[in-house]
Amino acid sequence: MNQKKIFITGGAGYVGCRLIPFLLEKNFKIIVYDVMFFTSKFLPHHKNLEVVEGDIRDLKKVDTYTKNCDYFLHLACISNDNSFVLDEELSTSINLNAFEPLVKIAKKNGVKRFIYASTSSVYGISEAKNINEDHPLVPITLYNKYKGMCEPLLFQHTDDSFEGVVFRPATVCGYSPRQRLDLSVNILTNLAINNQKITVFGGDQLRPNLHILDYCDLVLLLLNSKTNLISNQVFNVGYENLKIIDIAKKVKKTVEKNYPELKNIEIIRTESDDKRSYHIHSGKIFDVLSFKPKRSIEDAIEELCNAFKTNLIKKPYDNDIYYNVERLKKKYEKK
Repeated sequence: MNQKKIFITGGAGYVGCRLIPFLLEKNFKIIVYDVMFFTSKFLPHHKNLEVVEGDIRDLKKVDTYTKNCDYFLHLACISNDNSFVLDEELSTSINLNAFEPLVKIAKKNGVKRFIYASTSSVYGISEAKNINEDHPLVPITLYNKYKGMCEPLLFQHTDDSFEGVVFRPATVCGYSPRQRLDLSVNILTNLAINNQKITVFGGDQLRPNLHILDYCDLVLLLLNSKTNLISNQVFNVGYENLKIIDIAKKVKKTVEKNYPELKNIEIIRTESDDKRSYHIHSGKIFDVLSFKPKRSIEDAIEELCNAFKTNLIKKPYDNDIYYNVERLKKKYEKK
């Protein structure tokens, strides 16, 4: 059986650095193509992994490295609203303008399946209890808007020889070698362990969550699924839809269990202008692909507790590698 080859943009980021070792264990050949804002040092050395430093807007370079690839997994973007607004022109060029040219190159070079990582935040603010994939997209930021705009651009180019599938993941949580401490569960866990108090901005906003290993399982499933099940489909992927304040309570309980010396971690609520709130329903991906996340928010918190205890996460407030906005600011300052 021929070894399948995957071209992964943005593979040196938070998700990628947990996903790449996972896929290597499944005997895929992988090309990681990444601009390396966060370095490549968190990726493994492996005979089936080629790491390429490159910008997705460098279409000639993308064209060179996508030849003979079976799959194209598009993770690369300026991730989240706060990072996006640092330089909206740059962010637009990466998150929107570069997308369709990438799709065209992939198709031209014979890629069989293009998998696009969108986001569940495309729904913006909604009072609906269970938002499915047909729910109107009401983005409240350009980051959300452009993520949603790219989805139909992919499907404009699909045909019998070029498949496309989109997934809208919830907010990812848990440990990765290229850790992020600017995502809700990860933020609150860091605060609990290292500040002994948790500051919650707002608290009533609903957030769907997804453990990073469930994200990895999902990608593997989309790589291996039959064409008729995934072609031109959009899938929500989340597990627990919880208010931020309820996530904070889970963090408090789990951290106090793992750190007996940290008793009565305080939860402080303050005002927030972050109004994003949505409750996604992930029934479609279970009905179609029998996929259901297996890992809870508590599992992610436990992972992070272990990572802090074993010094896998060092100087959490002093190292900008853990914070997308701070790292990108430094990159811009050097230009």
